[in-house]
Amino acid sequence: MISGVVDSVLKEILKKTTGRVTTKRRRRKTRPAATTAAARKAAAAAKPKPVRKQVSKRRTAAGRSRQRAAKPR
Repeated sequence: MISGVVDSVLKEILKKTTGRVTTKRRRRKTRPAATTAAARKAAAAAKPKPVRKQVSKRRTAAGRSRQRAAKPR
């Protein structure tokens, strides 16, 4: 008799628990860094400046004498 009661109790417990699945936790989707607004602003600001043209620069008299003095003889 006791075993029958235990069996019925176990069946009832198992009936309630079967088919129950733990809920899946969702991770927040993160955007790739390249698509964020801050990254786009930084990319736009980092655009290289146009290259400066070289300008021939004549030495001043003081600069020439300084160069002459620095030259080892």
